Amino acid sequence: MKRKLIISVIAMMISPLVLFSQQKVWTLEECIGHALQNNIQIKQQEIATEYQASALYQSKLGLLPTLNGTATHNYSFNRSINQTNYQVTGDQQSNYFYAGSDITLFSGLINYNTIKKNQYQLLASEQDLQGIKDNISLNIALAYLQILLNNELVTTTVSQVEMTKQQIEHTRKLVDAGSLAKGSLLDIEAQAAREELQLINLQNQLTMSYLTLAQMLELTEFEGFAVSIPAISVDPEIIDGSPANVFSIAEKNRPEILSAEYQLKTAEYNLAIAKGGRSPRLSLGASANTNYSNASYIVKNPETQEVLYEIPPDPFGEQLDNNLSYGLGFTLNIPIFNGWQINTNIRNSKLAINNSKYALENTKKQLYKNIQQAFTDANGSLKQYYASKKAVESMEEAYRYAEQKLNVGLVTAIEYNQTKTQLLNAQSEMARAKYEYVFKTKVLDFYKGIPLTLQHIGIIAK
Repeated sequence: MKRKLIISVIAMMISPLVLFSQQKVWTLEECIGHALQNNIQIKQQEIATEYQASALYQSKLGLLPTLNGTATHNYSFNRSINQTNYQVTGDQQSNYFYAGSDITLFSGLINYNTIKKNQYQLLASEQDLQGIKDNISLNIALAYLQILLNNELVTTTVSQVEMTKQQIEHTRKLVDAGSLAKGSLLDIEAQAAREELQLINLQNQLTMSYLTLAQMLELTEFEGFAVSIPAISVDPEIIDGSPANVFSIAEKNRPEILSAEYQLKTAEYNLAIAKGGRSPRLSLGASANTNYSNASYIVKNPETQEVLYEIPPDPFGEQLDNNLSYGLGFTLNIPIFNGWQINTNIRNSKLAINNSKYALENTKKQLYKNIQQAFTDANGSLKQYYASKKAVESMEEAYRYAEQKLNVGLVTAIEYNQTKTQLLNAQSEMARAKYEYVFKTKVLDFYKGIPLTLQHIGIIAK
């Protein structure tokens, strides 16, 4: 019987992991790295960043002169004008070639300010990408720690189930010996049934937490997924700094702050572009053109209009050389009145700057609130951890005392079960407080620019 009990306990302890048994065991760092490479939201933001890079590249190419060419081949039937000698001819074929170039010499620095605006838009997009990566990393860490918490709760409950079953065997012997009433045995068996149900629920929660993390990693196969279970120590360390100190570091490095700052710069250059619309535009243009016709030159008698002789057309290359013309010119375009559009653009650009300033201020305030909340939660979890730790130590002693009293019939099975339930609740609260503290301290480290890892973890002391 005892052997069967041991086998049953071992099976219950490993059952949450049987579903996930596999060759590879994922660490937190591996989970984060995999998510950053495969997350769809990240891939979409990467595409958006590439769009901004293309816009910047194109704005730089806008400084170069334009060059366009035209070539035509025409057929004329019946009477038409020979474009070479301007004589009336019959059917003919002709070619026309044109090339033109234009370059903006000055336009109120619109091109320059457009390049600068696109540079800051690209920087903002890159920071938005990093912000998405950071949020996903934190969510991965939270899901990972949830697995560790659920695993610890399962382990604790398995231990309680084992103790209850041992107590059932001991109580059965006392009942058989006539030292205890059979009701005591029934009460403990009922307690064992409740604990086994609780264990099944916790195992289901553990399975769901694995599924959640696997889905966040975009894994196509959930079965066989498992994570590394590191040992989380409880060390008397002190959190350095304060919310203000952490914020002073975070506001210089956090992507949401940098993105808001770059968006403000973008708005400022949009205003410069709008003001550039008031400036005259000076451009330089150059063009060259030539043509060819296959029409012959007919010489007639001016009195009788009799055809005297026909001169064939000049060769193709010779005509192109003879008909070549080119020119160079400057164009000054002065805006005078355009439906008040330029002034409206300037006004809207100023409003956009004010809105960007408010967005930056709000982002900083939200970051500071998040840091304050993380500090408060970490300290609250710490206090809860130490309080629950004391409760566990007291309840363990109370449980041992209740077990001894039950064995000699000084307490009922109901009183014993109450003490045991209180111990299990205290152990669960201590585990939750520990992992809550771990996550919040990892958030604070993340704000400081420290990568997420579970290599060095401890509980701070007052």
